[in-house]
Amino acid sequence: MFGTLKMGYPLHEQGLSGAAFLGNCRRHERFPMLIAGPRFAPMMFNEPGAGFQVAGELYEVDERILSRLDRLESVGAPGNLRVPVEVEPFEGGTSILAQVYMKSRHLADPVHSAYLAYYNDRRFVLPPSS
Repeated sequence: MFGTLKMGYPLHEQGLSGAAFLGNCRRHERFPMLIAGPRFAPMMFNEPGAGFQVAGELYEVDERILSRLDRLESVGAPGNLRVPVEVEPFEGGTSILAQVYMKSRHLADPVHSAYLAYYNDRRFVLPPSS
């Protein structure tokens, strides 16, 4: 997880309760990530090669937790994607394939930051149903 689902951020317990934390990692490829939209949300775009090797947290989840995360991230709604990407553990070791949530650029209005390598912004506004 690279944004509001990380430990200590607003959606962590709601999304990852019961998931096993495996460690910190970074994307093998560069991806553009910025803070955007009316909720000041971190958004990563499926545009490999642009931006940075975004850092985040890696979790092992079961189908129940993955389904909960897909709902929380609006997967299936236009512009909301779950994409497999290769990640590298900070502690070293073999790269692995992980699922990452990404958005389409049309959801990134307004834009509140330049590209980021790491999300540590606290302006995120929870949706009314959270």
